Amino acid sequence: MKTFCTRKDFGAIVLFLMVFALIFVLRHMDILQFQPKVKSTIIMPRVSPHHIVNRSFCTFQPLSPEDALEERLILDSIAWPETPLLPSSISLEQTTDPAHSTFTILQGRKGGQWHVGDQLEVMIQTFDFQGRPKKSGGDFITARLHNRKLEAGVAGQVVDHLNGSYSAVFSLLWEGDAQVEVTLVHPSEAVTVLDRLNREQPDRTYFKSLYRSGSLSETTICNVCLRPTQQLQCNYTDLRTGEPWFCYKPKNLSCDTRINHFSGVNLKVSIQASGPSNVTVLPEEEGQLMVKSISVTSLPSGYYYQGVWRALGGTTVSQFNSSAITQCLKGKAVHMYGDSTVRQWFEFLNAVLPGLKEFDLHNRKQVGPFMSLDYENNILVTYRCHGPPIHWITIPTRELRYIANELDDLNAGPNTVVVLSIWAHISTYPMEIYIRRLQSIRTAVVRLLETNPGTMVIIRTANSRALTFQVSLTNSDWYSLQCDKVLKAMFKGLNVYLIDAWEMTLAHHLPHNIHPPRPIIRNMMNCLLSYICPLKHG
Repeated sequence: MKTFCTRKDFGAIVLFLMVFALIFVLRHMDILQFQPKVKSTIIMPRVSPHHIVNRSFCTFQPLSPEDALEERLILDSIAWPETPLLPSSISLEQTTDPAHSTFTILQGRKGGQWHVGDQLEVMIQTFDFQGRPKKSGGDFITARLHNRKLEAGVAGQVVDHLNGSYSAVFSLLWEGDAQVEVTLVHPSEAVTVLDRLNREQPDRTYFKSLYRSGSLSETTICNVCLRPTQQLQCNYTDLRTGEPWFCYKPKNLSCDTRINHFSGVNLKVSIQASGPSNVTVLPEEEGQLMVKSISVTSLPSGYYYQGVWRALGGTTVSQFNSSAITQCLKGKAVHMYGDSTVRQWFEFLNAVLPGLKEFDLHNRKQVGPFMSLDYENNILVTYRCHGPPIHWITIPTRELRYIANELDDLNAGPNTVVVLSIWAHISTYPMEIYIRRLQSIRTAVVRLLETNPGTMVIIRTANSRALTFQVSLTNSDWYSLQCDKVLKAMFKGLNVYLIDAWEMTLAHHLPHNIHPPRPIIRNMMNCLLSYICPLKHG
C-alpha cells in the first residue's frame, strides 16, 4: 500500500523539524559560544565622554532616569506571554502542532449574521502532536480575513488567553464573502528559544572589517556585542550618539587603519477550521448597533479593497500616477535613511518618474548613498543606509553614518520630507539595543522639528518576511513584530507619520518577503504621498 504525504502533513513535519532544530541549537549553545579565558582590553582610538556599562558581553551607555523608565515601560508593554521552560526531558510531541490545532468562527450575539461595521471573532484551540490540548499560551499566531476576488484583506488581532486557546478578532469592512486564515508562525516552544537566542547569543550573526596600512592588511570580527577574549578590542562607539561598535584589534595594525565593513522549508503553517472558514458579510444597516468584541479595543490601521489600501483614520489615501507624483513632489527634497526596505521606495520613484534621473555617485548598488534629481520640477530624492550593524556587502567606513547624526546635519525646511526605516538589521540583538538606537533617532527628530517645524517626518515600520530555518534564527517574524511594537510606542504622540508596513504585508494575499512585492510597495508609496500632499476637501 502506498503512503502519500499531503501538503498539510508536510507542513506539520517541517514545523516539527524546525522546533527540533531550534531546541537542539539552544541545548548546544555552550558549544557555539566562545569560552573566554580573560577579559579583553578595549583600545579607544577616540576618547568617549560617556561611561560604559557592561551587561554580560553587550555594552550599553547609561541612560537618563527618564529614558531608563521609558525603556522599562516599553519592555513591559511588549513582554510576550510567559512560555514554558524547556526541560531536558521534553518531547517534541508535546509542542504545538498546527495539523491538530483548529479554529472556529463564533456565532456572536446576532446568531451567525454579520454586517459591515461589525466584528468577527474566531476561537483558536491548540493541540500538540499527540492531539492533546495545550494548557499554556505563548504561540506566535497571525490571522487574516480576505477575499481574493475583491482583492480585499485585513489583519486580525490575536489575543492569547494563556491556556492554549486564542481569539482572533477581525473588523468587517467590505460586503460579501470573507475567508478566515489563521497561521501558526512559531509554537511557544520555539519562541522560548528565539527569546533566549537574542539574550544569550546576540553575536550569532557577525561582521568583519578590513584593516590596511601600506602593503599590510588584516581582517577581524566586529559587532555591537563582542565577546571578551584575550584579543584586544577597538572601540568605535560613536561620540555623538553613543552607539556602540567594537572590533577585535588586528595583531599588527592600529585601530585607525580600518577601511571597510562587511557581513560574513517555510515555517509558517496554516491552522485549519473545525467548521466553516468563511462568512458572508451583509451591507451595513441604517441605525444598526455595532457588535464589537470585548477581546480587543483597537481597530486595524487599514485594509485592502480592490487591491487598494484604505487607511482607517487619519489621512485619506489617494492614488498617484506618475504625473500626480511629480506634481506632489514638485519643489521638494525627499531624504530617505535606513535599510533596504526604504531603499525600495527610492528605487520605485526612480522607476516611475520619467523626469527623475539618478546622479551617478559611483557607489555600490546596495550601499549608496544615492541621489536623484528632476531638474525641471526641482525634485531631489536621496537615500543613505543607516550605521552599523548592517548586513550588506563591503561598505567603506566613511559611509557608515548614524541616522541621528545625519538628521542633525540636515539643511531642512518647509519643503523637506524625511523618511526613516530601521529594524531589519537590529533584530538579532537584545531589545535594549533597538530602544536606545530609536531614542537617539527620536531625539534628533525632535530637534529637527523644533528648528524646522515645516519639515515632514515619515517612518516606515517593520514587515513580515519569508522564513527559512536559517532566517528564523536571525530574523524571525517574531523579532520583527517586537521591533514593530517598540517603534510605534517610541514615536507615539510625536508630530511624525507612520506607514504600517506590518499590517500592509500581513493583510495582503501576496507571499511575505523582506522586500514586499511591487503592488504592496505602490500602496505604501500612495500612503507616503498622501501624507505629503493630503486630499483637500471643500
